[in-house]
Amino acid sequence: MVKKEIATSMVHKVPADLKEIFISNPDVLEKWNSLTPLARNEWICWITIFRKQETRKDHINRLRVDLLNGKRRPCCWPGCPHR
Repeated sequence: MVKKEIATSMVHKVPADLKEIFISNPDVLEKWNSLTPLARNEWICWITIFRKQETRKDHINRLRVDLLNGKRRPCCWPGCPHR
């Protein structure tokens, strides 16, 4: 099995639970790696800003679905405060 590299973002590190999604789904990984570093940063921030684990899981699942549907940025939030 060939290990594929997971692209990083500008500020945030890719969290372990998100890495698991990429490792288990090559199509999502391909879409992720095609994003700009700024877009990846926004997705990671959009996932990690929540305290409740259930909300975080919902956002990880939504990221997976949205990427597969061609979306390149998270929707309906003010943006990453770290950029």
